[in-house]
Amino acid sequence: MTGKMVLPAALAAMLGGSAFAQEPVELRFMWYSDGNEGEVIADLVSRFEEENPDIRVVLDNVAYAVIRDQLPVQLEAGQGPDLARVTTLKDLAPHWLDLRGLVEEPAYWEENFGNYLDWMRPEGSDIIPGYMTQLTVTGPFVNRTLFEQAGVELPGEGATWDEWAAAVNEVAADQGIPMPLAIDRSGHRFAGPAISMGAQFIADDGSPAIIDDGFKAMAERIAGWHEDGTMSPEIWGSVSGTTLRAANEEFANAQVVMYYSGSWQIGQFAETIGDAFDWAAVPNPCGPAACTGIPGGAGVVGIKYTEHPEEVARLMDWLASEPVLKEFYERTLFLPGHAGLTASGLEYQSDNPSVKESLDTFVRSVGQLAPLANRMPAWDWANIVYFATVSRLGQVVAGELSLEDAYRRIEEDVDQQIAEAQR
Repeated sequence: MTGKMVLPAALAAMLGGSAFAQEPVELRFMWYSDGNEGEVIADLVSRFEEENPDIRVVLDNVAYAVIRDQLPVQLEAGQGPDLARVTTLKDLAPHWLDLRGLVEEPAYWEENFGNYLDWMRPEGSDIIPGYMTQLTVTGPFVNRTLFEQAGVELPGEGATWDEWAAAVNEVAADQGIPMPLAIDRSGHRFAGPAISMGAQFIADDGSPAIIDDGFKAMAERIAGWHEDGTMSPEIWGSVSGTTLRAANEEFANAQVVMYYSGSWQIGQFAETIGDAFDWAAVPNPCGPAACTGIPGGAGVVGIKYTEHPEEVARLMDWLASEPVLKEFYERTLFLPGHAGLTASGLEYQSDNPSVKESLDTFVRSVGQLAPLANRMPAWDWANIVYFATVSRLGQVVAGELSLEDAYRRIEEDVDQQIAEAQR
C-alpha cells in the first residue's frame, strides 16, 4: 500500500513542479549604439537579470536606421518592443508608456529628469515616459595635430564660421587633406549654426517660421562651401532624401580637419582614434546672433503596447537609479541627463586627454546655448523642419535645385507634413 501511494505522490510532485513553474517574463529592449554603450548596457542588463530572475531581457542591438525608420512604422501599427532607446522623443510621444503609476518613486523621476521630460511627452501631458541615456549638444571637433603640423593657430572662442572656414582651408591645403570641413548631413546639425546666424524657426504662435535671413545665411554657406571645396560632396551629395550621412569615420581616419557633429561622438573617438592624433571638441563657431549648438539626446522609453508594463517599470527603475546611471555615464563618456549626477559630478573612465578636454568643452557649451536652441527639442514640428531642410539642401548640393527653389520646397514640405500630422 505504502509503495503504491508513494509513486503517484512523487509523480504528482514532479509533474506539479514542471507544470506550474513560473517562466520568466520576457522583455524585448531595442537598442542602438554610437560607441561602447551597447556593451555597457548588456553588462548592466545581465546584472539586473541576476537580481530579478523572474524577468528575462532580450537586448536587440540594431542599427540606428532601424530606430529612425522602422520603429515608427511598428509603433503606428500598435506593435514594437517593450522598451527602446530612441532619439525621436517628441514626435513619437503618443506611443510611450506612462510610468507614473508604475515606478516606485515618481518624485525621483520628476526631480532628476524633469528638465527633459517635456522633450518626450505629448504636448500638455505630465506622463513619465522614460529617462535620458545622455544629454547631447551639437558642436565641432578638430584634428589639432593637423593644425600644429600646418603651423596654423586654432581660432579661439568667439571665432566666426567664416574665420573657421578660412582656417581649415589653410590647414587642408598645407597638409593635403581632402575635407577641410565636414558637417553631418542632418537638418538637426544645420539648426544650431543657422540659429547662430539669426534663424528664428519658431513663430510667436509656435508654428514654423523657417525661411528668413538667418536661415538663408547658413544655407548659402553650405552651398558655397560645396562649390569652393571647403566641404566635400561625398557627405551631403552621396545620399538623398532625409538620409543621415555622418562623417565620423572620415574624421577618425584623419581625412577631415574640422568635423561638426556632437558630444555623442566622444566615446567612439576615444576608441577609433585612440592616440593616432590629437583631437578635441572646440566651442561652437559664432554668427551675428549666437554661438550655439542644439541640445538633445537619446532616451529609454517604455512602449505602451507592452503586455508587461509592471516589469518594464521595474527594469526602468533599476536602470535609472542613481548608482546604475552614474556607472553608465562614466563608462560611456556621456553627458548626464540626470540633475543629481550633473550637480555631484562624474568620474569618467578615460585617461585620454582629448576625451577630458572635449567633455569639458561640451559641458561649458550647455551654458552657452541660445534660448531658441533650448526650445527646439520640445517643439512639436522640429523633426519635420529638420527633415525638409536636409532633403532640399541635399538637392542643392547635388545640383538638382537652386537655393531659391529649395527655400520654397522646404516650406511646402513642412506645410504638407504638418497638415498630414493634424488629420
